[in-house]
Amino acid sequence: MALGRRGGTPKPEEERTWRDQLSALRNLPPFLKLIYRTSPPLTITNIVLRVLQAALPTAILYVGKLIIDEVLLIIDGTGDTTFLWQMVALELVLALTSDLLSRGISLVDSLLGDLYTNQTSVDLMRHAATLDLYHFEDSEFYDKMERARRQTTSRSTLMSQLLGQFQSTVTLVVLGVSVAAFNPWLILLLVVAVIPSFIQENYFNQQVYSLTRSWTPERRELDYLRYIGASDITAKEVKIFGLADFITNRFYSLSMKYYYANRTLAVKRATWGAFFSAISSLTYYGAYVLIIIQTINGVITVGSLTFLSGAFQRMQTGLQTILSRFSSIGENALYLQDLFDFFKIEPLIADKSDAIPFPRQIQQGWEFDNVSFAYPNSEKYAIKNLSFKLPVGQKIALVGENGAGKTTLVKLLARLYEPTEGRILLDGRDLREYELTSLRDNVGVIFQDFFRYQLTARENIAVGRIEQETNQDRIEDSARKSLAQEVVSGLADGYDQLLGRRFAGAVDLSGGQWQKIALARAYMRDAQLLILDEPTSALDARAEYEVFQRFTALIEGKTAVLISHRFSTVRMADHILFLEYGGLVEEGSHEELLALGGRYAELFELQAAGYK
Repeated sequence: MALGRRGGTPKPEEERTWRDQLSALRNLPPFLKLIYRTSPPLTITNIVLRVLQAALPTAILYVGKLIIDEVLLIIDGTGDTTFLWQMVALELVLALTSDLLSRGISLVDSLLGDLYTNQTSVDLMRHAATLDLYHFEDSEFYDKMERARRQTTSRSTLMSQLLGQFQSTVTLVVLGVSVAAFNPWLILLLVVAVIPSFIQENYFNQQVYSLTRSWTPERRELDYLRYIGASDITAKEVKIFGLADFITNRFYSLSMKYYYANRTLAVKRATWGAFFSAISSLTYYGAYVLIIIQTINGVITVGSLTFLSGAFQRMQTGLQTILSRFSSIGENALYLQDLFDFFKIEPLIADKSDAIPFPRQIQQGWEFDNVSFAYPNSEKYAIKNLSFKLPVGQKIALVGENGAGKTTLVKLLARLYEPTEGRILLDGRDLREYELTSLRDNVGVIFQDFFRYQLTARENIAVGRIEQETNQDRIEDSARKSLAQEVVSGLADGYDQLLGRRFAGAVDLSGGQWQKIALARAYMRDAQLLILDEPTSALDARAEYEVFQRFTALIEGKTAVLISHRFSTVRMADHILFLEYGGLVEEGSHEELLALGGRYAELFELQAAGYK
């Protein structure tokens, strides 16, 4: 199992700077476009509600000032009680309005956030489906995809932060204008109180980002260990091999390394945070003393004292929030880059501008013309200088020991890979000239490691041609041909029975039963080329023989490729290719290869001896 750096200390990552965060802010315009595209009405409603809410703090504080001044005037005998109660009523209305707006904003935020999460998750899955098989066999790609997947849920917080930043800025501007009208020096004190704390917070946000990003492989390993340590898939081997201590000890060791790295950073952050918080408090009370002195000297009224002290405190808190949120937005924008980086990944296997449709009826067949293939980042060829023909309507079998290149050849036929050298022809034209979608639409492949979908029996069969999901006749016909019908007939809910172990009410199948369900997908596909890559390995010899006998009869006129280790099955093919170390060693019919007395005959005799 490929588990990152095996629990070692993460490699230090380039430290994120203030410039990096500013640069990451360029991700915000496309992010805002994503939000608006998710729901224009909810986005506009959110902005309008926040603008209204932003003006209320200053209005409430000012009405409070008028109330206090009027109370003092009434005490002196010069006030107006009617005006006083009007102001009290107005403050109540403003307070109620503020509460309603806050609840409205929370509701719209929640709805918009859910829609954004849903939409970006769909976008990510759709984009992943366009990428090459190469990508999914690369650990670095998995790190990128894992980071991108996290952004589909966590970045709804960034949406609220951006909209909240807009609201807080409007509030701060209105309060600032009001405070500056009384005493401009309070604005300077406010900056002194907040800026140092902001710099400290921004610095540690950068450190947290660097730590989180550099530990991506290790966090993937932790997720993997958590999965294999408590999974129905691995439970048998964990018990039989006594792996519980090995897995849990490894998880504990790696998780504690991450804990200690994070703890060191958290302690530093808390210590410096306390220091700058003390500075902020001292500055606030310095401003408070200045306002009190002005009130005592008669420069401002008692109502103005309450207004300024309240406004200054709100401004200090608001500015801290804005700067802290700005730092957090910068940090989240850095993470957001992971999402956009993933969307920028382009498939290497794609249609040409002048791609042609797949033939409605294949005339000649396939031909491998000196094809070689090496996996990315590998100097060893999986297939080397392979040349052979696959005529239309013929059944060929691929034989060879593990690692001979059989499955790789199959993936080249389906254009999941493209040749490193040479070319594959279909009806005399390079396979790369055909439209990719129509090509794969005409190729049906059932791999040995087929997926067991935790869906109903009907859906498990229908995935072979999912657009025919409601075509019950076709589904039942496919099940009959693959012998899956006898499996379905034994299920309590028949085709509506949920399969697997993940969900309540589901029923798991044996390996052989699952393979019959998977084989039904091949018949459901009804493609011009059918490929069975050892899909019957879990069946006994008699069942496999029966499956392939039916398969041979039912695909009359179609082209087929069979891969099997059982020679009783292989001999049904019209033509047999014997592969070794990625090259073609022998080819011919079963009888011709036996008469040749080469590697095929040797393996046939070895297998036959096991039955004597």
